[in-house]
Amino acid sequence: MASMLLLSLWLGGALYFASVVAPAAFRVLLAPGGAGALVRHTLPQLFVAGIGTGIAAVLAGVLWRQSRPLVGAAGLLAISCAVGQFVIGARLERVRQAIGGPVGALAPGNPLRIEFGRLHGWSVAALGVAMLAAAAGVVAAWLWRGGGDDGSRRAASGADHAASAEPAR
Repeated sequence: MASMLLLSLWLGGALYFASVVAPAAFRVLLAPGGAGALVRHTLPQLFVAGIGTGIAAVLAGVLWRQSRPLVGAAGLLAISCAVGQFVIGARLERVRQAIGGPVGALAPGNPLRIEFGRLHGWSVAALGVAMLAAAAGVVAAWLWRGGGDDGSRRAASGADHAASAEPAR
């Protein structure tokens, strides 16, 4: 249950960030580059929290012998956040420094703007994969509650019912 709680909390924060904070920043902050600066300072915290959450959920899953799908999903969360932060984020920062001002001030065909857009897309994808992994981990924790060291226990719902519905021989 600890893994499900950890993954649920991180997923809730990520959903709030992606659906409320980032869109609001781009609607409300009118200064050139203001919204980008806000996201640039908050997204790394979300990624680092995802790394920590994923590692903690993997450790809890192994310690309490939870399902392999849960442990795998938690590991994917940590890896996706690490790639988003330390690979893609680092490259985005180098491009931002090369731009030297608001990205929107560059001409649409500018190679730096194109590279920024490409890396931004990869960053969004990394966050999306992390969110899907966290959601898959929550579902796995729910379905395999009660544990099992090899993840092969029947899901707590339909499998037991289906087995009891077989006719007696």
